[in-house]
Amino acid sequence: MLRPLIIAGRQIRSRLLLGTGKFPNSTVMARALEASGAEIVTVALRRVEFDDPQDDIISHIDQKRYLLLPNTSGARDAGEAVRIAKLARAATGWNWLKLEVTPEPNFLLPDPIETLKAAEMLIKEGFVVLPYINADPILAKRLQEAGCAAVMPLGSPIGSGRGIKTADQIRIIIQQATVPVVVDAGLGLPSHVCQAFELGADAVLVNTAVAVAQDPVKMAQAFKLAVEASLAGMEAGPMTEGDAASASSPLTGFLR
Repeated sequence: MLRPLIIAGRQIRSRLLLGTGKFPNSTVMARALEASGAEIVTVALRRVEFDDPQDDIISHIDQKRYLLLPNTSGARDAGEAVRIAKLARAATGWNWLKLEVTPEPNFLLPDPIETLKAAEMLIKEGFVVLPYINADPILAKRLQEAGCAAVMPLGSPIGSGRGIKTADQIRIIIQQATVPVVVDAGLGLPSHVCQAFELGADAVLVNTAVAVAQDPVKMAQAFKLAVEASLAGMEAGPMTEGDAASASSPLTGFLR
């Protein structure tokens, strides 16, 4: 059995986190969640109606089974992010938060200064904060020193499916990390997940690649299998790369 992931003292069985946006409908979303094996599910706070028990998204997520990780998608600065988080907690009691501060609408890149400011404020308010960030090792270190439960560096722009274009920076973040590193954004294929774990990531978050696939349920299962296979391979102890050839069979005693 693969070793579990620990975030803020909570043991997480699956290292695949799944988002809930862009699915063709909530029934398909629920089936994809099931197929993914995910335990943590992200929900955009601006997309749900907390006061409505029949909300189309929330009503399709079994909260006894999944840990909801609300995100502050759409927040343009620290003030907006903190305000959204407090409103959500007051309505639901949810305490975990994926912090997103993305003031620029075309590329949705996180604002590092406002993200750090918001994280510091939210941690003082008792939130368990998982910030979405650029793959910036200095920022990641500052955020973990501030008390963030994990850091979530992007592989490439959110929703782009371009894979991990920030490998060198993510590797440094992982080397310096004292909290789990969750590679987030830009993962478009199961092979991108494998690369993240080969870099040493603790978990990955995927949304668009599953939601917009022709068969979201099958794609969710494919990502689950990629997570399991790549983690098993890393825990098995990969061979060391070499510059020269190394025969797998004896080269002597045959035809000579």
